[in-house]
Amino acid sequence: MKLVGVSGTLAGNKTSQAVYDVLAAAKFIDSSIEIELIDLKDYEVEFATGAPIALYNDDTWNVVDKILSADFLVFGTPIYQASISGVLKNLLDHFPENAFKYKVTGIVATGWSDKHFLVTEYQLKPVLSYLKGLIPTGNVFIQNDSFDIESDDIIDRGVSERIQKLADEMIFLQQSINNRMK
Repeated sequence: MKLVGVSGTLAGNKTSQAVYDVLAAAKFIDSSIEIELIDLKDYEVEFATGAPIALYNDDTWNVVDKILSADFLVFGTPIYQASISGVLKNLLDHFPENAFKYKVTGIVATGWSDKHFLVTEYQLKPVLSYLKGLIPTGNVFIQNDSFDIESDDIIDRGVSERIQKLADEMIFLQQSINNRMK
């Protein structure tokens, strides 16, 4: 199985670190899982205009293709102005309605205020559901003070445990889907 993580921000490292930690936790649980991190700040994904994907630049096509070829996914977003990042929403606008059918789509979010922990429930979860993704119950919100100031490593043990549980739930759900599809 291949797990692809998407860091949906163009600034900072906290979100990509959180997504990577989910990927690493999954790899630790099952070493046969292939992992890949797509950090959107490393790509020039074009603004979605509704055109066929073949008409967009190579970066857009490559990112969409990597995501579509994954068995399951974890999406990370910082919370900006009480919303998911625009770059992540733009990326998701490139996908057809059934893009994530039979795929587990986990969520991690980072933000300054604990008041924003429900943003993904009300904004990202509906989009992933529309794309037919199966969303785990153990999605993770991480306040910025849970990261080391210098390294951006997660230093909050509770957050690390929630990331581990998310990875475990994602693997269990995806394996269950795969076994049912046989």
